[in-house]
Amino acid sequence: MFRVILGWIHAILNWILLRLNLVSHHQVGWTSLNRKTGELEREQEPVMKKIKLAFLFSPFMEWLDRTHAFRMYVHNKTLKQGKAEARPSTHQQIKGFVDYYKINMNDFDPSDIEKYGSFEDFFVRKHREGTRPIAEPENPKRAIVCADSRVVTYDTVAESKKLWIKGTDFNMTNLVMDVNIGKRFENGAVASFRLSPQDYHRYHSPVNGVVKEFRSMPGEYYEVDPIAINSDINILTSNARDYILIDSREFGEVLFVAIGASEVGTVYRSIHEKYRKRGTEIKKGDELGIFQFGGSSIVVAFQQGRIKFDDDLRDCSTNRIQVAVEMGMSLGVATRYSQPNGPNAGLGASYADVVKEE
Repeated sequence: MFRVILGWIHAILNWILLRLNLVSHHQVGWTSLNRKTGELEREQEPVMKKIKLAFLFSPFMEWLDRTHAFRMYVHNKTLKQGKAEARPSTHQQIKGFVDYYKINMNDFDPSDIEKYGSFEDFFVRKHREGTRPIAEPENPKRAIVCADSRVVTYDTVAESKKLWIKGTDFNMTNLVMDVNIGKRFENGAVASFRLSPQDYHRYHSPVNGVVKEFRSMPGEYYEVDPIAINSDINILTSNARDYILIDSREFGEVLFVAIGASEVGTVYRSIHEKYRKRGTEIKKGDELGIFQFGGSSIVVAFQQGRIKFDDDLRDCSTNRIQVAVEMGMSLGVATRYSQPNGPNAGLGASYADVVKEE
């Protein structure tokens, strides 16, 4: 009964705001610059969800977010909803979802929503070939955007903490729970990608390279909305996440962390089995994994001085404006190159070189 009443309140509030022209097409989310159009826009988001997030992650309520009871509630609700979305009966939700978020189904294969057996099938839909071209596919020094998302980029972890990721315990070591790896990215550059429920939820490698390490970590399922990320709650270092360490001749070591969030019910399906094996070769644009229903986040970290992010991304991020991007767009260029050292690829060689010569 409570959920029915809440649904009615949500619908009525949306109707009033739309009729008064206070909200256009449910655009109440964080401001982003659409990279394709060059226009500033607000993300589409249910009004009630926005109000709920503002309340839960306000300074007055952050104590509740830290309690064991609240974390278990979100955790169990997320797993339950993730399983529910696989039921055939959820197929009927697809049309309303597409209409609400104005999703262009011509970008996907299949484009006919009747061909998806459940909402989960629809949620992990694939791009139609050719709809997401890879920037400079033959140039390994060009890194690409790994997912349809909203991105911010910072030249140092310290800058990302000052301007965007406010969690008190956020650092690379806590993100991967490994002191040795954390130290190597301590002063590195960070790109943070946030995927909303309406986005394509497959993600791809930003660079060429070789898998050096894989790890999966259980955790919470906090929201990754900017309201939550900008709170003092340690979202990114608390949520369930997988990471792979990629060794690239062009970029050195690249840390790719896939982070689950509220209503992402099965994080174990995150990074594909193939890319969990040390020594596996990766090309930029290769599909690394899938998130299931809900919002989610990706952090890609580069070692200090190894990448120059594109100017438009850096400028917007400095002003705390996300950039709405599509998978395959340019992210930045390599600034140094790891040269092999002789036939045995000894000192100064990348792990990628060693693997290729073995």
